[in-house]
Amino acid sequence: MAFLDYHKHLERNATLLLAGSLLVVTIGGIVEIAPLFYLENTIEEVEGVRPYSPLELAGRDIYIREGCYTCHSQMIRPMRDEVERYGHYSLAAESMYDHPHQWGSKRTGPDLARVGGRYSDAWQVQHLSDPQSVVPESIMPPYAYLKDTLLDGAHIGELMETHRFVGVPYTDDQIAQARADFMVQADPMGDGDIDAMIERYPGAAASNFDSLPGVSEMDALVAYLQVLGTMVDFSTFTPDASR
Repeated sequence: MAFLDYHKHLERNATLLLAGSLLVVTIGGIVEIAPLFYLENTIEEVEGVRPYSPLELAGRDIYIREGCYTCHSQMIRPMRDEVERYGHYSLAAESMYDHPHQWGSKRTGPDLARVGGRYSDAWQVQHLSDPQSVVPESIMPPYAYLKDTLLDGAHIGELMETHRFVGVPYTDDQIAQARADFMVQADPMGDGDIDAMIERYPGAAASNFDSLPGVSEMDALVAYLQVLGTMVDFSTFTPDASR
């Protein structure tokens, strides 16, 4: 009873209640924040996760520009219904090079965290051009105009340097070859060195995605979509229980 009487006194005294609340929040904040100053990394490193290729990076910017994230999340939660529908739950490492990340809870359309390789390039282009032609019940607007805007990749190296500034480990060689890699990924039969590009960005999908001359915004967006969820081999992945 003595403790309850003291607690009642605390609740009735605004000054004591405020001081007590600040004390609890301060202790809780120190417990949560202090370890971050001496931990080198709070994300479990996972084999296969790499920075985006130049074309994928450009496609990601188009994805954000067009507001795709407002209807599609990229975060599969560890719940049975989500895992059975979308695949393995999302790992923090899969978003470690995303600035900003594309998580979220709004799903007017399905989650896209594992959409890479699930459909063909032709399906992706058709779906983006005329969504209702492949998914009749879709309310997604058409993005056929992306095929009309060509990209030259002139500033893609500068974009990669900006991402390196915030922690993405692009090498000097990757930045030096940025424009060449940008062009060859969407034209693997051209003059570029496709093998060197694949070596720098393992698993990257290389194709003339929209089947039209030049590198279009459609090419870039489909290249980005086709890499989502494909970097980690979940048949061999074992989570680190110590983390």
